[in-house]
Amino acid sequence: MATITQERSDTQSLPVTGADLVVESLVRHGVDVIFAYPGGASMPMHQALTRWKEKIRTILPRHEQGGIFAAEGYARVTGKPGCVMATSGPGALNLVTGLADAKMDSLPLIAITGQVPTGVIGTDAFQETPTVEVCRAVCKHTYLVTKATDIPRIMKEAFHIASSGRPGPVLIDIPKDIQNTIVSNPNWDEPMDLPGYSLPPSPSMDILRQVATAIRQARKPIIYCGGGVIAADAAEALREFVNKTGIPVAMTLQGLGSIPNDHYLSLKMLGMHGTVYSNYAINEADLLLAFGVRFDDRVTGKLTEFAKHGKIVHVDVDASEINKNKIAHIPVNGDVKQAIEGLIPLVEKCDLRDWYQQIDAWRESDPMTYADRDDVIVPQYVIDQLSKITGGEMIMTTGVGQHQMWAAQWTNFKHPRCWVTSGGLGSMGFGLPSAMGAVAARSDLPVVDIDGDGSFVMNIQELATVVCEKLPVKMIVLNNQHLGMVVQWEDRFYKSNRAHTYLGSIDDPEAVGAGEGKLPDVTYPDFVGLAESFGAKGRQIRRKEDVIPALEEMLAHPGPYVLDVLVPYQEHVLPMIPAGGTVRDIIKS
Repeated sequence: MATITQERSDTQSLPVTGADLVVESLVRHGVDVIFAYPGGASMPMHQALTRWKEKIRTILPRHEQGGIFAAEGYARVTGKPGCVMATSGPGALNLVTGLADAKMDSLPLIAITGQVPTGVIGTDAFQETPTVEVCRAVCKHTYLVTKATDIPRIMKEAFHIASSGRPGPVLIDIPKDIQNTIVSNPNWDEPMDLPGYSLPPSPSMDILRQVATAIRQARKPIIYCGGGVIAADAAEALREFVNKTGIPVAMTLQGLGSIPNDHYLSLKMLGMHGTVYSNYAINEADLLLAFGVRFDDRVTGKLTEFAKHGKIVHVDVDASEINKNKIAHIPVNGDVKQAIEGLIPLVEKCDLRDWYQQIDAWRESDPMTYADRDDVIVPQYVIDQLSKITGGEMIMTTGVGQHQMWAAQWTNFKHPRCWVTSGGLGSMGFGLPSAMGAVAARSDLPVVDIDGDGSFVMNIQELATVVCEKLPVKMIVLNNQHLGMVVQWEDRFYKSNRAHTYLGSIDDPEAVGAGEGKLPDVTYPDFVGLAESFGAKGRQIRRKEDVIPALEEMLAHPGPYVLDVLVPYQEHVLPMIPAGGTVRDIIKS
């Protein structure tokens, strides 16, 4: 491989520093975008980024958390590691939530942080924190660089670890003196030193035959499909497998898009706010093909009652997930794409006419529906209309809360890597920055952030980023002036006692149309005014007849657009299985 001085003829006279090695390593690993916020301990790396601006686009977020959420959005829609950079101390600590989020949702991420010089580490120097120690538990791997010559090897290892096996975040903490160290003749192809890291072998033919036999014997099989299918780029293989066998599919929140929602065999989302019929099907199945899932509590509810009637086949690349929450009758520790591709030649079309008849009966008796109204805008209607206008051909991101669940329920997902949401950690403030990461990666589809007013405010400063960087993110704020999901739980489990869940500007939240769904005359904050102050387009609507024209106007606008949609706070996300409950406890109205 060429050295840095050979590739950068315009700057051959510059010395090759540790900072230069970091940035050239990024280039060599195919990085085209990095989200980076500078500070004293990371300045050398930012200076190096300016020397590589023809190769790497550096996007300046307005907060480090915005930067790492953007890197997650980039990773989700591309499958490549998202990259973020921050300075030491508070800058590095502002990445912690994003690191934990990426680990929970298995997103490949490279987080590079500056650190105080090695000579003062441990002395409580200005902006010093023990970044590696703080972040170790929420990262797949961490590095503290102590020699500049190690940087090419460490970067090589980091990209390998982040993107192989079960993807996850890798943190690289680099002291400022290491960044400034001059390195002669760097070794770009040094062998990786990863004695404790190994990937499982391909699933054996013997184990795949066992799975195929279980499929042949099953009369009520179902596929429980998770985010691991997306992470492994196994969606196409899954679709071929489903079309060949005819086995219905229920998807987790992160598995949406694995097969089209409008496919006959799609039971859409299962779990706490999933379809009634998907949860009934899981409960009655005699074979559960669990592909790339972790039996999360928001899916299983009461573990002892979940899928207790059937045999479980669990395919996962992460051995620690198998038998962790549910015992697998046939455990398959391996890459889910390889497993599905290996199964396809071994299976035939299943005779599931009776099973289909039962599922269709459940679909008919408990379809996904909502009570539409003419006097106000119900949030489900907004998402339903957006999905119809776009035909599902969009990338959607969300914050966390009711709006997130409505987006999952009412969007007609058709493709993998078009749904970006914080699942495992449930990080509010995720929607806008992850959308700017998605749109920086892909311009072939509109990118729409579905947000709640509570989530949107948490990273609203990134409006400056999307305007200044010309990132045409479309933002729909389902504005109910409350922390909607917490309000729903207050209504269901705390006798509607409001415990600091009102976000508006008046003293008595119950004065705003309590029980009637009326809307306040004035909302707080003024999202349209805020959008315009940042240089974005904004519009507020509160009448149902304005929804479709406003959505069309938003999608047609060439730049960032905030559509503030006033909705009643009394609306609940249904169906709902209470935490720790079973399908017998499902709330339908």
